[in-house]
Amino acid sequence: MPRRAKNGRFSRTTTTRRRRSKPKTNLTNLAVSALVANAITTGAFNANLLDFITGQRDGKFMAGGDGSYRLTLPELLGMGKGGFGGNYSAGITFTDVMQTNLKKNGAKIVASAVLIPMAANVVTKLIRKPVILPMNRALKMTGLDVKV
Repeated sequence: MPRRAKNGRFSRTTTTRRRRSKPKTNLTNLAVSALVANAITTGAFNANLLDFITGQRDGKFMAGGDGSYRLTLPELLGMGKGGFGGNYSAGITFTDVMQTNLKKNGAKIVASAVLIPMAANVVTKLIRKPVILPMNRALKMTGLDVKV
């Protein structure tokens, strides 16, 4: 029986606190983020995510100088051999390249940024019981800190 306080009310009993486990890395959310980032870089810079980060095209470092409206991160950081998109010598500026790419691919970028997470959410709900729960149990047995 809990003790009574001086004012006649019951005193608050202390509860044991449970330790929260470290949050797991959600592979589905990671994949959705990568797909959305890839759609954005493909639309805005005309380079997929990997090529945008590394500055490569077909396995070769080609940051600038290719004569297209393609931009990469090394090129934006000044590591490229030409100007923006390889068109700097032709008088085309960064603003011109970005405006052209966004006019051409803007609707596709917005649609991808909205539809990819929606589709992932629907698919995750549809396959939750038969596929995802056993997969998460198997991943837990391996000792990895991830979940699907």
